[in-house]
Amino acid sequence: MKILVTGAAGFIGSHTSERLTEMGHHVIGIDNFSPYYNIELKELNAMSLSEKGVDILRFDLRTDNLVEALPNDLDYIFHFSAHPGISNTSTFEDYFSNNILATKNLLDFALQYEKPPFVVNIGTSSIYGLEATFPENVAPKPASWYGVTKLAAEQLVLAKSREEKLQSTSLRLYSVYGPRERPDKLYTRLIDCGLNNKPFPLYNGSEKHLRSFTYVQDIVDGIVSIIGKESIANGEIFNLGTEEESTTAIGIETVETLLDTKIEISAKPPRAGDQSRTKANIDKARQLLDYNPTTTLEEGLKAQIAWFRDAFLKK
Repeated sequence: MKILVTGAAGFIGSHTSERLTEMGHHVIGIDNFSPYYNIELKELNAMSLSEKGVDILRFDLRTDNLVEALPNDLDYIFHFSAHPGISNTSTFEDYFSNNILATKNLLDFALQYEKPPFVVNIGTSSIYGLEATFPENVAPKPASWYGVTKLAAEQLVLAKSREEKLQSTSLRLYSVYGPRERPDKLYTRLIDCGLNNKPFPLYNGSEKHLRSFTYVQDIVDGIVSIIGKESIANGEIFNLGTEEESTTAIGIETVETLLDTKIEISAKPPRAGDQSRTKANIDKARQLLDYNPTTTLEEGLKAQIAWFRDAFLKK
């Protein structure tokens, strides 16, 4: 099939693009190479994807004309593009334009097809609110601009299924980590601090936060499992993540053990909107998508440490 991946040069989007290519699909990736974090990291991802046969286009969903840039015979769209996380330097406009407006423009493009492609929206557990331990039918209570705008984007996509204008599904991901994880996220930052003798900034109270830390390849397994199950997935929401919970403190200790070092902690004020607990309820995905994540935290972190050493420490 011919598949469009938005946000293809990012963390999870790049892994999914690779997997889809390995499955024999023709993948076209677009990314606006946002400076939210070091663009060089996205450039490295894009280069790796290009070498594996993925077409990478520099494209901004907020402003550029998709019709002029893309073919008119797409079978699937995997929509990763977003302004992520909780950031003290981001404005509401950043979240609104990247998460809501960009999604609306993407849908407008998809609806120009005589037979629109199946749209897979990549959502987040942040839409549930300060605790994310629920099945998909529980009312969301987002507590951050990120969660609010990602919920809106999800509903924009699913509304088109309800109107029977196209087929779509939304996948709510839980605390993904692994090779290529963003530098502002927990484990890449921990590994950097451990290997380079830097203090790690820890928000007060977050050491007790519980997370369903999910290895990126286990997440990709769930994402690509939608293919071939379109009639089951259409109009549905699925949680994807591990059912195992770990505190941030356990995550820190695991990295310290694997690196055989002690990481200096630099205490920071707590962040508004930060979730206290996430635990993926994947009963629905397990039943309907045969989803079964198996990678342990230690196994996943070993792979992420190996990636970090290879990407940043080898001369």
